[in-house]
Amino acid sequence: MGHSYRQLGLDERMEIARLREAGWSSRRIGAAIGRCHTTVSREVSRNSRATRAWPGGYAPARAHELAQRRRRWDCRFKLVRQPDLRDQVRQSLAMGHSPEQIAGRLARETGRTVISHESIYRFVYHRSGQKDYWHRLLPRAKSRRGRYRMQGGSPASFIRQRRPLTERPAEATTRQQPGHWEADYMLFAAYGHNILVLHERTTRFTLLDHPPTRKAAITAQRIERQLRDVPQVLRRTISFDNGTEFAEHQRLHHLGLQTFFCDVRSPWQKGGIENTIGRLRRFLPRKANLDNLSPAQLRAYAQRLNDTPRKCLDFQTPAEAFLQASTGALQT
Repeated sequence: MGHSYRQLGLDERMEIARLREAGWSSRRIGAAIGRCHTTVSREVSRNSRATRAWPGGYAPARAHELAQRRRRWDCRFKLVRQPDLRDQVRQSLAMGHSPEQIAGRLARETGRTVISHESIYRFVYHRSGQKDYWHRLLPRAKSRRGRYRMQGGSPASFIRQRRPLTERPAEATTRQQPGHWEADYMLFAAYGHNILVLHERTTRFTLLDHPPTRKAAITAQRIERQLRDVPQVLRRTISFDNGTEFAEHQRLHHLGLQTFFCDVRSPWQKGGIENTIGRLRRFLPRKANLDNLSPAQLRAYAQRLNDTPRKCLDFQTPAEAFLQASTGALQT
């Protein structure tokens, strides 16, 4: 009971075939190779069945190839064979975690690889998972794998004192220094419904606000209110797209924030916040009615994002990483 099971090797299968030809019984073969006789009989029975391409009989090389193929196939559907692990993965998906985050967090907690993110994706998109609509639990609820094309951009000629991202400090690009932010609006189907999203590039920490309008003055005021209590060393730069709602960006300079803007039609230059908005769609789809959204609910959504482990943070949560950065800033 205390010994771990070891798969049969090719040499053992060749010995089984040789001894069977000599007329040995399964019990005697098992004693000779140090295996249980049921292992021998199961091996022979499983790999001797006739098929359309095989007349039947035990061939060690063919049996070894079939066993390896079964092992590869079984690994693809580990969640079918392990219901406890399947329930744990489903619960994490329902919390908004991605398959990569789930696999990484399990590995961090157990000290070993429990399941790969590819195994989770294969199960989700296989017919056994699709019949239960597992794909709807994914962060973006996509019914098929692949990327959607994105288009974006806004006129930049209305923004005074506009500085391009090429002038932003190199530390912001490498994400090695905390304190560099991105800001954008998350838009909804109903006119005037929007959420202001602030994203710290290094720790992936997210702040959410629900201003009454997207006017430039109100936007600057709300950003200032969100960031004024953040330690000064964590207020270095902030980047925007070219929407005119950010035209009053210079009002943030007194906080120590340098302001920069993406190139026109280049939302990928602030990919961190685009990714964050995509994650938020899990909780707040485009047709959501923000009239029913309370400040407490909005804070709860931000907390769910900040409590989600991230691969880029070695599966720390953004809240843990931001607290560590803030503590280090206050000590210095």
